[in-house]
Amino acid sequence: MEEPTVQFSDEDLMDNFPTMDDERIQLEDLDFDVERPSEEQEDDGDHSSVKKESAGAEKMRKTTTKDRVQAFHLRKSLNLLDKMHEEKDVFIQKTKGELRICRQRMDLLDKQQESLAAEIATEKEANNMAAVGRLQAASRRLQTELENEKDLQSKITAMLKDSENAMWHIEIQTGRFEGVRKHHEEEAEARQRNLKIHSAQQLQKEKEALEKSERNRLLRARKSLHTQKELGLRHQKLVEDAQRNHRIAVKFLKASLGRVREQEQKEEMELRKHTQRRMDAVLALKNNITASRETLKKFQAWGQNRAQQAKQKALTEKEVILAQGGDAFKYLFHQRRHQELEAEKRAFEEEQKLRKQEIVSRILKEEAEEEQRKRRQHPPSKHIDRWTLRDKTWKYISDFCEGKSALTSTHQQDSEQLVLLPKSSHVLKAISIDSVQMDLGSISTEDEVLAEPDIPGLWNKEAYQSHQEPKEDMDRKPVGGSKMEKDILARTLEHLRSGVVQKQVVSGREFKGRPFNSKPEVIHFKDFDIGKVYKKKITLINATYTINYCKLVGVEENLKDFIHIDFDPPGPMSAGMSCEVLVTFKPMINKDLEGNVSFLAQTGGFSVPLKCSTKKCSLSLDKELIEFGSYVVGETTSRIITLTNVGGLGTKFKFLLASEFFEMDESQSAVKISSLFTYEDKGLYEKIMSSLSEQQLEVNESSQLDLQSQKESEKQLDETEVTTAAVSAMTAVPSEEQAEITLGEVTEGEIGPFSSIKVPINFTPVIPGEVQTKFKVMFKDPQSPTLYFRATGTAIDVPVWVPKATVDLKICMYDRLYQDSITVHTRSKAALRLKFEVCKELRGHIELLPETGYIQAQSTYSVQLKFLPRQSLPEDARKYFDPASRVLEAPMTIRVADQIKPVRFTVQAIVTTSDLEINPSEINFGYCTIYEAIRTEICLTNLSLLPQEFGFVGLPKYVDIQPNDGFGTILPLETLQLDLIFQPIKAKEYKFELVCKSEINRCFKVSCQAVGVHPPLELSHYQIKFSATSLYDTSVSTLYVINSHLSMNKLIHSLPQIGSEEATPVGPTSFEFLLPPNSPITISPAVGTVLPGKRCLVQVAFQPVLPQEIIFEEASQILNKKIESKTVVSVFQKETVQKKEFWRTSMSTVRVHNRERPTRVSTPQAAEMQRPVIRASSTEFQTAQATLSKAFQGKFDRFVIPCVVASGDIKDRKTTESLNFSPHNTLYLELWCPAVAPFIVVTSHKGKTVFNFGDIAVGHRSVQKITLQNVSNEDLTLEFSVLNPNGPFVRLTPFNKLCSGETQTLVVSFSPHENILLQNESSLPIKFFMSLESLSKKKAETCQQLPKFLTSQEQRTEIVGTQNYNGQSVFSIVPVEGLMFSGKAQEFTVTFSPDHESLYFSDLLQVVLFEKKVSHEILLKGAAREHMMFVEGGDPLDVPVESLAVITAFDPEHKEEAEEIKPILVTLNYVQFDTDTTTSPATRELQVGCIRTTQPSPRKTVEFSLDGVSWLQHKGFSIEPSRGSVERGQTKTINISWVPPADFDPDHPLMVSTLLQLRGDVKETYKVIFVAHVVTGL
Repeated sequence: MEEPTVQFSDEDLMDNFPTMDDERIQLEDLDFDVERPSEEQEDDGDHSSVKKESAGAEKMRKTTTKDRVQAFHLRKSLNLLDKMHEEKDVFIQKTKGELRICRQRMDLLDKQQESLAAEIATEKEANNMAAVGRLQAASRRLQTELENEKDLQSKITAMLKDSENAMWHIEIQTGRFEGVRKHHEEEAEARQRNLKIHSAQQLQKEKEALEKSERNRLLRARKSLHTQKELGLRHQKLVEDAQRNHRIAVKFLKASLGRVREQEQKEEMELRKHTQRRMDAVLALKNNITASRETLKKFQAWGQNRAQQAKQKALTEKEVILAQGGDAFKYLFHQRRHQELEAEKRAFEEEQKLRKQEIVSRILKEEAEEEQRKRRQHPPSKHIDRWTLRDKTWKYISDFCEGKSALTSTHQQDSEQLVLLPKSSHVLKAISIDSVQMDLGSISTEDEVLAEPDIPGLWNKEAYQSHQEPKEDMDRKPVGGSKMEKDILARTLEHLRSGVVQKQVVSGREFKGRPFNSKPEVIHFKDFDIGKVYKKKITLINATYTINYCKLVGVEENLKDFIHIDFDPPGPMSAGMSCEVLVTFKPMINKDLEGNVSFLAQTGGFSVPLKCSTKKCSLSLDKELIEFGSYVVGETTSRIITLTNVGGLGTKFKFLLASEFFEMDESQSAVKISSLFTYEDKGLYEKIMSSLSEQQLEVNESSQLDLQSQKESEKQLDETEVTTAAVSAMTAVPSEEQAEITLGEVTEGEIGPFSSIKVPINFTPVIPGEVQTKFKVMFKDPQSPTLYFRATGTAIDVPVWVPKATVDLKICMYDRLYQDSITVHTRSKAALRLKFEVCKELRGHIELLPETGYIQAQSTYSVQLKFLPRQSLPEDARKYFDPASRVLEAPMTIRVADQIKPVRFTVQAIVTTSDLEINPSEINFGYCTIYEAIRTEICLTNLSLLPQEFGFVGLPKYVDIQPNDGFGTILPLETLQLDLIFQPIKAKEYKFELVCKSEINRCFKVSCQAVGVHPPLELSHYQIKFSATSLYDTSVSTLYVINSHLSMNKLIHSLPQIGSEEATPVGPTSFEFLLPPNSPITISPAVGTVLPGKRCLVQVAFQPVLPQEIIFEEASQILNKKIESKTVVSVFQKETVQKKEFWRTSMSTVRVHNRERPTRVSTPQAAEMQRPVIRASSTEFQTAQATLSKAFQGKFDRFVIPCVVASGDIKDRKTTESLNFSPHNTLYLELWCPAVAPFIVVTSHKGKTVFNFGDIAVGHRSVQKITLQNVSNEDLTLEFSVLNPNGPFVRLTPFNKLCSGETQTLVVSFSPHENILLQNESSLPIKFFMSLESLSKKKAETCQQLPKFLTSQEQRTEIVGTQNYNGQSVFSIVPVEGLMFSGKAQEFTVTFSPDHESLYFSDLLQVVLFEKKVSHEILLKGAAREHMMFVEGGDPLDVPVESLAVITAFDPEHKEEAEEIKPILVTLNYVQFDTDTTTSPATRELQVGCIRTTQPSPRKTVEFSLDGVSWLQHKGFSIEPSRGSVERGQTKTINISWVPPADFDPDHPLMVSTLLQLRGDVKETYKVIFVAHVVTGL
């Protein structure tokens, strides 16, 4: 018996109130202080309420901090006393109840003791000592319980007494503080009254302040109305003035627009004519290109044909030469070289002709250009002392006609021509001249290279001599010159080297990595000179854990002639120590070298990289773009560009234009160019030659035309700006306009190593506009690439300019004002007068303010641009406005005084509309009930190029627009889908308009109409959202169908009706839910009738399942795989049997194969014919269902279930009569059904969720292990259902948490037990008696008969089986007799106590009523083992009845030696009905168990193991499991299956044996004998 958590005694009270006396004194003083003012208030009762309030306030102010603390402690002590009093009272009541129960138990025990004493006396008289012993033991147990109850009673009584004493003390303390409590309550009431008075005063002050603020507000409102009236009059006057000015401006604008339209029509006609001319020129050019392509295709086909013929001819010649015994390769090579030389010669001649024609065409073109210049009255160009292009061209033609070769010309003439002629012609010249030189000079050398001997190295004397060994080397034969000796030497060296390298292990850590670190890490000799000596030191640092050694191995072979290493091995080096290595480098060749310096340490080898770099040039420019900015014509400025060389080698450089050509090395230029085009890019030469051949064809065709037609065609091409392929391939000749940006004085020179040179670039603008020139820097060093840079500048011819030539106003809307500021700059040193003009077409839309101004010297001037585009802009400014792209380009002019040329700039803007389009513009919602909403979509399109904010304003209460309640931003040219939701509030016809306003306050309307319906029924819920439901789980929700139509009075409630039609009469109303087919939804009831004022409960269930078709398909696939595997096994077995028959009968191999073929083909067909049908209860179906459930990804379904409504009762209608359901009164129920995969799946037992424990004997226990896996992405907290604590099922390994992806094993045990319970259902008390058959009077008669084990099994009818050797009954029952009252029940305890091992204990228990009638008979059976482990199963090998002879036990010392191996016989019959079909294997089971016993045992489990399992598998046996362990109170099944092996003879049964060993408290060995038969079909 335990007390509550808080127990109080006198000492506890003193501890809880350590300052009780002090507090009591303080409370008395407090009472005195409190009571004094109360007396004064009683004496002064006639005073007014104001004086009372002032006195109370003064009293509250006089309360000190100490008094408040005392009051707080007092309240806390009182609360604690109340709590203690309540808890102690509850504890006393509970203790009294326990004392009363204890006394009742004592009375019951006294009665039972008296009845046992009477029974003992009765049994003593009957001389039944066994019963007397049991009754005495029960009496002693009752006596012990009675004494325990008495002790408990005394304890409870003492505890109750202590609690009552503590209760008295608490009541005494409570009585002491009773006066203080009353005073505290009175003080609280007084404080509450003071607070109410204070709040009333505060409320009065607030009311006065509110009235004052209201007067001020009215005064301000009058002033604002007066101000608004004045502003309205002023605004009206301004509007009238603006309208009058507008009428005057419109009159002048119409006249101006007429003149503008006439001018635009003229310009449009000219533009059309110009466009037509351009189109004709383009079509003519297209036809020429098409003709040229066709000609080129013909030439390509002709070339391919010629190549094929040449190849065929070469093959024929090769065959002829080979037939004559000659060298075909050499002959064909010389022939090919000869053909190539001839082709090159012809190409050179054609090139000279083409050049001549090209030069003539250039001359003609130049004459035409000169005539054009004369027409345009251009000033004559400056005289140049050098030869003109025409003079040099005629000189070249005359030299060529006289027979002079281009190779005899001097370098000076060539350089002049290279500078003046175009770059492309110079490249062609280099190709033609140099390629011929190289070909002619390299014929002999190529013959020498390509003519190789039959044996490589035969003609090379040096190679032959290098392979010859000197006589000294030949004489000195190395030791171990044979192959075996060399192998021995190599293995010895490898062994020695492996002994040098050792692993370094310090403190259990093995060193891995580089043993020595080098500083620096790389030995690099930069910019070396040949013949000089360079030295560098490196430091090697020991990076290992302990002492290490270092040895120089050497350098690589390619560095031995140049590198010398000086290194003295320092001996043992501690960790962190260093040594130095001197590296000497003496270069002999000017070449980059790379390699490694190798070292060997005790822990392994390492190397230090070594590099030797020659001197190189590293050239760069500090900038690639030079921007001069804007300068006036005539000024000169300069910029500096720096050329830097960071390499160790100097070179010569030259700055020149990118279009110019210059050779840095005269002797090597021709060779470089020829080699470039001859070896690296032969394709470029072929392309150039083919393009020149096409040009030649075009020139030949055009040469027949006269000069006048050629000039007209060139003029037409210039106008259309179309150039041919030949003109595009040439680089234009540099003109004088590009000479505005020139190089300075320093253009060439030599740059040394690690130096830089600054080169000036000058800019002298001549013609206004933007100038751009490209330059390049060439170097003599062949490895240095050419560097390029460009310079840009702008020339301005007036001192006044606008920095932004184009003012971009971005995107603008009609009827909106846009402003910008334009800045004007001047370089003039005097003030200038400026006038800003707008073209007349745009003067109604664009305005520049001010129109006139003065700009000061060398300063800026700002002008305000105002742009207000009107709707008439496309008509007014057709010339400057493009309707397709909506782009406006308006030219603006700034006129400067005393200056003819004005300053122009352009105002650019994209003008767009601000319209919003709503589609559809009219919406009809139709019929809609007041309990639902209709949603429709409208499209809102932005026709503008700018985003606009919009919003639907002034919406009725029954209309909603989503998303964002109809407000948002729409992007340019975007279309938004908006949901328009209509939900009527009552039954009537609706007509309304929706207004959408944009951010610039434009309105767009949509007209809508609908009919509201009030149905006679309503649902409590119109939308049900089920929670996420797993597969094959059920979620249930409820709703009500309500009939609230009670009266036809419109004043009471709204009547159900459709629009403006008549109302529905009062009466019963029926409904019906129409479910979609094959849906996982169940509604109950789906049809019903609701009376007026009533409601009907409806349950909606959602159970997601997998479709049966998918499960059957998956199950069929699983079954097909099983059948295929079985078919393969059966085919293999059948082939084996046929081969065995073949060996016996000695038939031919051919006949056997012929007989096997039809059998193999028919076996799968027979298997398919006998394939079983899949059922829902089959294993394959359950496995497929578990697999698909685990792989389920989740699904969300939304169902809308219509509920039709009709007037009347469904019970009153006839069988064939249907109610009149109105489609307008239909209710709709929306269901959201999310289905998810089960969070937890069963992975064991092939996913089955039903487990069968099988037949388990009473008192035994069977265990099932269920593997659960969390297949979700979250950790789960598990809750298991509560099992019956007295039931047969027990959860052994519960777990509360299952992480994501984790697998846990749930162990459930089943231990059946049976309680014998006798219930008296009569109204009278019944006397009962329990009798055992083994103790009956008939036992003496049965003992005189023959022993049962001597009779046959059919004649055995005994009930009483084996009994104990000591003569006592093995079964006993308590109580034996007694009296059961009416309606009571009596439990009986049956005890099984064997004294030896046996499996056949049995007895019969009879329930005798009234000492005569046998009402129930219960068969009792039991088995006993000598040890804790046992094996069951197999065929019986003994009789079920034991002999009467007692087997004497062996001596314990020799018992283990005398133990024998116990046999177990297992017979397996393999039934085979047909040899063509597969048959299930023969199976048997053995049960290994462990008995739950209270006897002490060193081991808690039993281990078992079978020997020779692999040998049994060869015989066709499969045993699972072959070893394992069994816990106490459990059994484990050993499954044995057998399939006949391939070499099995059906005429001779198979008999094999193995040993089964059990290890528990002792070791037992069983010999399991397997006998296998094959039983054929009948």
